[in-house]
Amino acid sequence: MKLYDLELSGNCYKVRLFCALNQIPLEVYAVDYLAGEHKSGAYLALNPLGEIPLLADGDFLIRDSQAILIYLAQKHQLTEWWPQEAKSQALVAQWLSFAANNIARGPNDARLHDLFGISLDVASARQNALSCTNILDNHLATHRWLVGDTPTLADIACYPYMALMHQGGVQANSFHHLTRWMNDIKHMEGFITMPGIE
Repeated sequence: MKLYDLELSGNCYKVRLFCALNQIPLEVYAVDYLAGEHKSGAYLALNPLGEIPLLADGDFLIRDSQAILIYLAQKHQLTEWWPQEAKSQALVAQWLSFAANNIARGPNDARLHDLFGISLDVASARQNALSCTNILDNHLATHRWLVGDTPTLADIACYPYMALMHQGGVQANSFHHLTRWMNDIKHMEGFITMPGIE
């Protein structure tokens, strides 16, 4: 399998991290983002959205980090990560949506502004980041993991941009349950890091 990757992307990191934790072989191809390779005709033929990551498994192409995580877990029958029971699966999907929407418009957007100079409403992004932080911290006050008694795709999807949110001007230090959860992920066997994760 080949991952079209950007090292500084939290969404790409989700895929690399999941594969590392589960010893899934992965060929990583670094897309030349600064040169605009992701908007080239050759890349757009693979992913018409012009976004990274993109996973190629033979001739099968799948975009969107959350969708890639589901595909990998299902393909490798990692049911502890992607539960097959309806309620648990729905709860995991709920957090995948939270990662793709709330976290993307909060910690991710604030980081895009501060680290990469992207023009956006950074005050709103930081407010959204604090909202995400409060929601997660409150949930993790009574749960070790986001869903069930073991880590799932929910944890992998939500972790990167929460761990990187200090790069967008929002600190997690005073949120003890969130901090504990992030440390638990860091201590998982096979954990790999990325630039910016302390």
